[in-house]
Amino acid sequence: MRVITFNTQGIEQATDNGFFQWMVKQDADVVCLQDLRAKDYQLDDKRYRPDGYEAYFFDAFEDGYSGVAIYTRVMPKAIMTGLGFEQCDFNGRFIQADFDNVSVASFSVPSGLKGAEAQQAKDEYLHLLKGHFTKTLRKRREFIFCGPLLIAHKPKDLSNWYVNQKVSGFLPQEREWMEELFGEMGYVDAFRQVNHVDQQYTWWPDYNKARDLNEGARLDYQITTANLRKTIKSASIYRGEVFSAHAPLIIDYDL
Repeated sequence: MRVITFNTQGIEQATDNGFFQWMVKQDADVVCLQDLRAKDYQLDDKRYRPDGYEAYFFDAFEDGYSGVAIYTRVMPKAIMTGLGFEQCDFNGRFIQADFDNVSVASFSVPSGLKGAEAQQAKDEYLHLLKGHFTKTLRKRREFIFCGPLLIAHKPKDLSNWYVNQKVSGFLPQEREWMEELFGEMGYVDAFRQVNHVDQQYTWWPDYNKARDLNEGARLDYQITTANLRKTIKSASIYRGEVFSAHAPLIIDYDL
């Protein structure tokens, strides 16, 4: 089972940049997209609906903002949207597809880069999201959560980490949140399960040559429940083309 997650930063622009032309060649079973900045009814054109895939969307209330999607080759048994709190549901930040033996979710997290108020909103969102992860542990099925946490877990996941310790995305409380998720709670960072190389980034800032110099951060994740740890076979980040400031994260599971 191949799962791809990608933060589009606008699905229309990512499509113009060739994302779907690339995607259909990847033999992916499930593709999770985030930050669509467009609504389902605006994406009826065939270029957003590749042959062989069913597409499911969860829109933000506001036009041109947020939104998540799941593209799947196999019809899911059920689709769930939202997490029951306004910060998520009003902004279209969670959609989940349930299959026979696994559920795959596409999620997003608000950025904290715009100042103290934005960071406070991000911290509150992470607290509520952790509540969902806690509830998930009580369920009798396996899960893969895909999306941008907008946090670099460890120094090897961020360039110039030492000078970024007071910047949203590498703040102490954010890294503590990650340590709890992948430690005490038992979730698995699927990429790091099979790839331990430093400087493996999924995002680069929008300045000249940042991507060429590989000055970025690993902000996008596939997070699995513990029982899927041994099913993770390979993981890669696609850098061959630029679809947005983020890069697609591709993980193969023995499922």
